[in-house]
Amino acid sequence: MAMRGWRFRGLAGVLLAGLLATAAQAADGGRKLVLVTLDGLSWTEGFRGADPARAADPAFAPDREGRERIRAAFVEPSDRAAALMPFLHGVMAKQGVLLGDREQGSCAAVANDKWFSYPGYNEILTGKPDPAITSNEHGPNRNVTFLEWLNRRPAFAGRVQAVGSWNVFSNILNAPRSGLPVNDGWDDAPARWPAEAQIAAMQAGAPPIWPTVRLDTFTHAYALETLKRQKPRVLYVAYGETDDFAHEGRYDQTLWAARHADAYIAELWSTLQAEPAYAGRTTLIVTTDHGRGGAANAAWKHHGRHIAGSDAVWIGVLGPGIAAGRKPGGCASSSQIAATALEALRLDWRAFDPGAGAPLDVRARP
Repeated sequence: MAMRGWRFRGLAGVLLAGLLATAAQAADGGRKLVLVTLDGLSWTEGFRGADPARAADPAFAPDREGRERIRAAFVEPSDRAAALMPFLHGVMAKQGVLLGDREQGSCAAVANDKWFSYPGYNEILTGKPDPAITSNEHGPNRNVTFLEWLNRRPAFAGRVQAVGSWNVFSNILNAPRSGLPVNDGWDDAPARWPAEAQIAAMQAGAPPIWPTVRLDTFTHAYALETLKRQKPRVLYVAYGETDDFAHEGRYDQTLWAARHADAYIAELWSTLQAEPAYAGRTTLIVTTDHGRGGAANAAWKHHGRHIAGSDAVWIGVLGPGIAAGRKPGGCASSSQIAATALEALRLDWRAFDPGAGAPLDVRARP
């Protein structure tokens, strides 16, 4: 009898949790979110496209045939920005809001004073800088990200996922504490069903160009599988090649990485629009964790607090209720992204952290 009572209470608890989750989801309209980051992609490439001088420099594009390819693909077109990132300019800039084109009076920057990856991602995900983060080897993040906060809410519990190329995201999101499923780096290759097993096999057979950053094609494949099979309410996808090729001074490969990332984002968006559970309910936010040096010399390869321009970023927002084409004044901040994401999900961002940056002014006004 006692055992039957225990089972009944357990079943009742499960049913109650399910009812609470359903009620909470109904209250927020079933809104969903996809956040995408492109590591260290400069606003200059994002808005101007390929730099002709760098693209023609053998120091940055050592192969002659490779230089010809990027010249034809990214330099010769009349609209170099659209040639490099057609989805960003053909869809996001027209149907949503794209911030950070400093030549057109739009500004976006990080609020932290470090201007490299871990502090930048922490700021994006928590809504404010943490001066204690001074290294990419910082270890598990003491701060609660908005993804972790969502994962604790009934309507989102178990429905928040993260997929990243850099193997540090498990620390940035503090996976052991947050309980978030984080798939990152070369050593993380789940094979839970046949399609994932194929991705894992291809990843295992690919050359590990960088030991801590896997190729973005595998991150993207896992992200697509996650969307199609697990249907999370919130998905974070972090691509990394744009930063790593730049650090190596390979401008040719940096351009191809940016072009591929744009195509990946386009495929994510088309996949969302083809799925009734996501179409018309999903907000897409795309941004970068830091900028790069903007000088004509090799400073473009690097970033950090002592390299001018490294604080400059760009932010794109697309989805229901977003004011198409609006270009808010002032300077947007990476610290506003967490609140913008929560507002898009119809949640009170102050309940997450009243000290976080306020939402970006990107929503359509009544």
